[in-house]
Amino acid sequence: MTDHVRRLLAEFVGTAALVAVVVGSGIAAQQLTDDVALQLLANSTATVFGLGVLILVFGPVSGAHFNPVVSAADWLAGRRHGTGLTATDVLTYAIAQIAGAITGAVLANVMFDLGAWQISTHDRITTGHLVGEVVATAGLIAVIFALARSGRAAMSAAAVASYIGAAYWFTSSTSFANPAVTIGRIFSDTFAGIAPGSAPGFILAQIIGGALGLALIVALYPRSVAEAADNAVVPHPSTTDH
Repeated sequence: MTDHVRRLLAEFVGTAALVAVVVGSGIAAQQLTDDVALQLLANSTATVFGLGVLILVFGPVSGAHFNPVVSAADWLAGRRHGTGLTATDVLTYAIAQIAGAITGAVLANVMFDLGAWQISTHDRITTGHLVGEVVATAGLIAVIFALARSGRAAMSAAAVASYIGAAYWFTSSTSFANPAVTIGRIFSDTFAGIAPGSAPGFILAQIIGGALGLALIVALYPRSVAEAADNAVVPHPSTTDH
């Protein structure tokens, strides 16, 4: 197996596991209580622990992006100096991440004896939700690249998971902050699902948020962020080796 294929496998499995955690914990919470606050608490807590573990497991292989916006930011930050992902890497990472996200949602449905193939009816589009997604994604990118740029990328598992857990509560959208995960969550008509009509708006907001987050890092860290691109989300071998 080539290095590039290993990276794609890590992104596929990692994103599938992440969505299985998000959707599965949402289903479990919905089955255990009718209290929406408790449902969100259970969902966010499981996501924090699950995401932290997944970053530690898959980070050394692929960087544990699990997110097309993170991969695109890695490419954009490093393209001037030839570090980080290539444009082809971004495309193949995104395909693996989206395929993994859909697989994870289907797996969660099956684990809880629900129909494997579902389409969510959970409409989430409001102005507040879209602003929340911009904020959530900008913050995520800022956290990842601030750590990488300051030589603290090894702390990403704890920091990124903690940020996402907090953003579940302080953003109105409950912090999807990830186009692949957004697409995956279309395929489960449960607590964590999102209706197909809401997904494009969320994805656009995430792209805008990612750009704003990276712009903030450029402003806060005047030297080129390209030097740190290979460390997003966590330190991993150079992508130029494949």
